[in-house]
Amino acid sequence: MDFTVPEEIRQVAAALRAAGFEAYLVGGCVRDLLIGREPKDWDIATNAHPDEIQRVFPDSFYENDYGTVGVKTGSENARLAIVEVTPYRRETGYTDRRRPDAVEFGASLLEDLARRDFTVNAIAYDESRRELVDPYHGQKDIKDKMLRAVGDPTARFNEDALRMMRAVRLVAELGFGIDAETAAAIQGNSHHLKHVSRERVRDELVRILNSDQPMNALVLAQQLGMLEYIAPDLTRGIGVDQNQAHKYDVFEHLMRTMQHAADKGWDFDVRLAGLFHDVSKPETRRWSEEKRDWTFHGHEVVGARTTKKALEDLRFSRETIERVVKLVRWHMFFSDPDQITLSAVRRMISNVGEENIWDLLNLRICDRIGTGRPKEQPFRFRKYKAMVEQALRDPISVNMLKTDGTRLMGLFRVEPGPKIGYALHALLEEVLDDPAKNTEEYLDQRAGELFQMDAQALKELGEAGKRRREAAEEAEVREIMEKHHVC
Repeated sequence: MDFTVPEEIRQVAAALRAAGFEAYLVGGCVRDLLIGREPKDWDIATNAHPDEIQRVFPDSFYENDYGTVGVKTGSENARLAIVEVTPYRRETGYTDRRRPDAVEFGASLLEDLARRDFTVNAIAYDESRRELVDPYHGQKDIKDKMLRAVGDPTARFNEDALRMMRAVRLVAELGFGIDAETAAAIQGNSHHLKHVSRERVRDELVRILNSDQPMNALVLAQQLGMLEYIAPDLTRGIGVDQNQAHKYDVFEHLMRTMQHAADKGWDFDVRLAGLFHDVSKPETRRWSEEKRDWTFHGHEVVGARTTKKALEDLRFSRETIERVVKLVRWHMFFSDPDQITLSAVRRMISNVGEENIWDLLNLRICDRIGTGRPKEQPFRFRKYKAMVEQALRDPISVNMLKTDGTRLMGLFRVEPGPKIGYALHALLEEVLDDPAKNTEEYLDQRAGELFQMDAQALKELGEAGKRRREAAEEAEVREIMEKHHVC
């Protein structure tokens, strides 16, 4: 079987063989080649020990307990600049249910494949002979789109509890299912996730959320008893009914909101905010006799605090926490088209930050779809978007000029008064016609000519410029409204 393998990888494998050692591509890169995906990482396994690998590649480095040697290739491709070469190994004892207590080199290829997590990752490929080594029938599982543990699944998950999260992450990334025996072993051992560092759990969660199908993975994680060890606050929404505006309970609404962000290809922070935006609806839910429905007053405020604690527990960066918490806190922004004002829109922009306002609006779109409503952007939302764009744009005014009244008074010894305003509006009209004229040199020269005119002529010219500015302002606002279909 022949696959496209980068020349850098071929050269590293060839150098090992030339020195008398075996060399096989292993793990996720072989799986991806078989699926037809471009591998993100390339790993080579060999029967050489770390010191022997380094003798073959003097310009290499070895800084871990697993024998993995980083071989420098000199490639300009960042993903191929360092190729990881790892000796075949046996692992024994997993006291912390994450790392082996002892690693022994000198194992065979088959012994090395036997310690791997899933059959789809326990395939080796010799690119020089175009041969696959597949002792656990991983090719069949790839064809069947099925994740199956190598050997005894309970033993595999007791060795490394993070493998359970890797399983649901691969469900999200590959669109695979999990075979019944492996799923049962995950369900029976999910509590071991509490022994895994929060940083490692976070890293797998990030990859899940950045996949195409995060909802499938997290719903499966909940069904298998894992979610309470990932983000327990999310599980509180299971079975919590909402008001009549919502088709789903709180938990499913969070999942669908997050999934719509993934469907749109929006960035990670929007997906994460979608996952947590209504996380505190359970504790803020109250029955209203007046409305004959549930209310959730203040859930965004309580939810922002809950989200902050949850993301801190998962060791997210301060920047990510601050941004996501802002999106959760302000996701209930007011958007009644009959009452909303530009000043209110500007206050919201101030609350969340100009750099976050469009992500806030995208979160609102996801929130709406997550209710079960078919329409992303009803009129009132399009109106709000138009007003945000209007609030963010630079207004057409004399402030756009590369000069100002103070400068003109100083240059031309003109007393404060209407003449300064007339001159500035006259200059603005010229700049609107030809933006290239907006330079200090031209404006100074033209201002000198304007101040030589009689007062009435300058007034007429200035008022004409003011009318031109108002017309241009109206035209720009009209264009924004037409763009959002809210005229």
